[in-house]
Amino acid sequence: MDDETVADNLRQLGLSEKEIDTYLTILEHGEAKASTVAEDAGVSKRYVYSVSEKLDERGFVDVIDHVVPTTIRANPPEEVVAALTSDLESLEPELTTRYGNVSEQEREFEVIKTRTTIMKRIKGLLERATEEVTLSIPASLLEEVEDELRSTVDRGVLVILLVTGDDTLPAERFEGIASVVRVWGENAPLIVTAERRLGLFAPNEMIVRSNAGAQGIAISQAQLVPIIVGSFFGNYWPMAQQVYVTDPDDLPRTYTDFRHAVLQSTLHLEAGREIVVRAEARPVRTDEYATVEGRLVGVRQSLLEPTRDTFAVENALIVEIEAADGAGDDEGEDESEGEDGDSHTVTLGGEGAFVEDYETKSVTLEPVS
Repeated sequence: MDDETVADNLRQLGLSEKEIDTYLTILEHGEAKASTVAEDAGVSKRYVYSVSEKLDERGFVDVIDHVVPTTIRANPPEEVVAALTSDLESLEPELTTRYGNVSEQEREFEVIKTRTTIMKRIKGLLERATEEVTLSIPASLLEEVEDELRSTVDRGVLVILLVTGDDTLPAERFEGIASVVRVWGENAPLIVTAERRLGLFAPNEMIVRSNAGAQGIAISQAQLVPIIVGSFFGNYWPMAQQVYVTDPDDLPRTYTDFRHAVLQSTLHLEAGREIVVRAEARPVRTDEYATVEGRLVGVRQSLLEPTRDTFAVENALIVEIEAADGAGDDEGEDESEGEDGDSHTVTLGGEGAFVEDYETKSVTLEPVS
């Protein structure tokens, strides 16, 4: 195949003449500095940077910007062709889905090979989150997702942030970009989850070293993402130091994310405020939801220091409610005698609760008048 035929095929993929010249020059060198590519391709150095970013996004090249000077490396042609073929093959079901007017479905598993794609996926998860995000990210990449984090917090989403590789960042660095932040001087995997349904995992070396050859994986499966959340809170969160906590919300407020309700309950209790809890809940292992209402008397949680959990990743609200006739006799409920008559305490858990007395759908926190 001669050069003109190659150029014609690249034009069909949407590359301009200058983009083709730049890419073929990079391909001939294998890896080169931007200044070398600019000189050989007859374009400006600034243009090389601009084109290389576009070629990187499409998988043609890898921009190595973690070293000085920046270099551009051509990806192996077989990988480029395989990626383009995969993109074309994945286009058919997408077009069929849209043609049939059926909502787009996320793939359950997706292998991710480039740092550029990883960063896109992180930003996409943050932009789509409506209730809860957990994020473990190297300190060197924090600035790249800071705007998306701030927007996520502004939407009222709970953001639990673990920054790794640097434990010297000050508390004011995190104002407005997270709900709770811990820092850890050691390296850790990149972990992102949203709504306990969407997840992303990548080894640290894939993020900090462009030529590591490692791969990440994106998961869209409600049965598996909680396992990633459990790994985040069970393995890495306890190792880090708490440096920032948001202020308590103004009440009353309703939370459909239980972990968010636990965080805010903890903050208000620590501030010495008396809170009434009104929850849409059902006794565990039953089907009928009803309203459970009472005074908040305690929490079990591992989000904030000092933690008050009895096992890893525990989150529960302890609520004192007035006992109805015959109430307080169930196993797992504690009885106490109050000034206004019999009362007992119950524990509320989140989705899938089985240790607590109740599984909740939503929690409203109100200050005692």
